Amino acid sequence: MRFGYTIVYVADPARSLDFFERAFGLARRFLHESGDYGELETGSTALAFARHAVARDNLGVDYLAADTSMRPLGMEIGLLTDDVAAACERAVGAGATLLKAPSVKPWGQTVAYLRCPDGTLVEVCTPIG
Repeated sequence: MRFGYTIVYVADPARSLDFFERAFGLARRFLHESGDYGELETGSTALAFARHAVARDNLGVDYLAADTSMRPLGMEIGLLTDDVAAACERAVGAGATLLKAPSVKPWGQTVAYLRCPDGTLVEVCTPIG
């Protein structure tokens, strides 16, 4: 078993891809011609976005959509960078909401938390070690 991908269910995958491109500098791998599904270039594990209707059809049940919740969901996407403060500034400029400013953890890692327009919670952090 190995980790293959994360799919974030959103209202508009193209808009989420565009935001992640502008906010975090990630490149678009592709967007399906239907607009229902798209992926970003993130290394060996893909970060993808799928339209809520696709997710509900696949699951067969409803779920709590991140963009409808006043509070972030209990999961996050972690993105590594050497300059957390600059990454936060860029993301906020692209439309993210800063939830927690950069701080240094006891183990030396710098972390910050952002919420994307589609509701996704993102931790921007330096690599550990």
